[in-house]
Amino acid sequence: MSPQVIAIVLFAALLHAGWNFLVKRSDDAYQGMCAVVLGRVPYGLAVLLVYPSVPASSYLYVVIGALLHVGYQLFLQHSYRFGDLSQVYPMARGSAPLIVALVSVSFLNVSYDDFQVAALSFIVAGLISLAWRGFSPGAENRYRAAILAIGAGIFIASYTLIDGLGARIAGTALGYYGSVTVLNALIYGVAINRLRPGLVSRVIKHHWLQSLASGGASFSAYALVVWAFTREPIALVASLRETSILFSVLLGAGLLKERLTVVKALAIVSTVTGVVLLRVGG
Repeated sequence: MSPQVIAIVLFAALLHAGWNFLVKRSDDAYQGMCAVVLGRVPYGLAVLLVYPSVPASSYLYVVIGALLHVGYQLFLQHSYRFGDLSQVYPMARGSAPLIVALVSVSFLNVSYDDFQVAALSFIVAGLISLAWRGFSPGAENRYRAAILAIGAGIFIASYTLIDGLGARIAGTALGYYGSVTVLNALIYGVAINRLRPGLVSRVIKHHWLQSLASGGASFSAYALVVWAFTREPIALVASLRETSILFSVLLGAGLLKERLTVVKALAIVSTVTGVVLLRVGG
């Protein structure tokens, strides 16, 4: 992998962890996530002006993808109300490939070799450790955060599959993602306004700068990885992309002053190791 691609993928990973940091740092996680989702719209529209529109054959994928992204955003923002960035983020990101593997074995008759089974074992050990210890004081908050983070992981696994198929059918990955981004914001805006009436207008009026920054980070993180996929093997890019988990830990411990215990550190290392090995082995 060339130094240029490595640098860009690492930057994309930092951007992804960065917008999650902004959501967690926000006084209200709902407001923080709303800022991200709305802030991506200008970038999505700009992409749609440059790249060709998606064909009708991919419309269903755009709609399903947008809905799955909304589910992911709602679960993730709620999880940040109960758990730390350095715990929720690794659980959400780490559980997604595990869920894909379980579905593949159960319903698609996919088999895994010993190397891949070992990788999955690392992920399971890390996730169990993160769920069992280290969340906000009190068992109730600990388990709420764990369940919500894994729920977010289920949506990550689902929209990854749908978006991959949709982008192939559309023939333009960025054009497809631009369409999903705009529709996602419309659906999310309606949903969040029912949960928090007036939140969308408050974000647009009073937090537009934060919205553009966090939304830009979110949109760019994906766009840069898509670009990297066209330059290097997908497995290598996807593996390097998972360094975002390590960035989330550094941001949580360094800037949010989250406690990084030995157990949590080992759990995160186990999760990252498993995800990277699974990507490479796959």
